Amino acid sequence: MERFEAFDENGKKIIFELVETFGMNDSEYAVLNSNNDVNTYILKIIYDKDGNINLEGIDDDELSDAIEIYEELKSEKEKI
Repeated sequence: MERFEAFDENGKKIIFELVETFGMNDSEYAVLNSNNDVNTYILKIIYDKDGNINLEGIDDDELSDAIEIYEELKSEKEKI
């Protein structure tokens, strides 16, 4: 799995592991695990004008929809 570094609001370095990406409503999302805790994060993938990837937090409604889609995808993969 791909790993990358990010910094929290306090400037503390966090190492994330990319679990998966998926699409929903013409947007792309990244599913991430952190080495600092057991939580899984879902963030929106945004491309800047140069094609570089940025990750953006999403509001609670969008997160709820993204979790539902991701859980469905995981369930389908487990059936295979």
